[in-house]
Amino acid sequence: MTELPLTLAPETPADDAAIERLHQRTFGPGRFARTAFRIREQAPHALALSFTARLGSMLVGSVRLTPVHAGGAPALLLGPLTVEPPFRSVGIGARLMEAALATATAGGHRLVFLVGDASYYGRFGFRPVPAGRVSLPGPADPARILVAELVPGAFAEVAGAIGA
Repeated sequence: MTELPLTLAPETPADDAAIERLHQRTFGPGRFARTAFRIREQAPHALALSFTARLGSMLVGSVRLTPVHAGGAPALLLGPLTVEPPFRSVGIGARLMEAALATATAGGHRLVFLVGDASYYGRFGFRPVPAGRVSLPGPADPARILVAELVPGAFAEVAGAIGA
């Protein structure tokens, strides 16, 4: 298959409306009830750590990172990661993940949390959080709370609530 002419760029304020429409199409109105959304609505995501993917001028994907704390330790919350359905399974999500995590690492961030599927996110260094180690402000399947250490050992002493 031919490589897609994909352009990744840090998110700008001008991208917000297009990203919101993408989220509406891919997640629907149920996205507002998700626990991770509750955290994100309390704090703005970091534009410099959030990325868009475009084919030409068409937005086809987005990933956002939001500054949070976990038991008092600074961290990031990844998500949502979304790709337009016709463009899934061609590596756009992976490229967005790699860009966001590399930029966070370069910026000195140490930990990233997300609520998601370990079988997908494991390839990016995410692993399940041990049961009871951290909590979210709402219901979440404990097996889907994942963490990635951007600095080895950064999660060793972290425990408590994740919040904005």
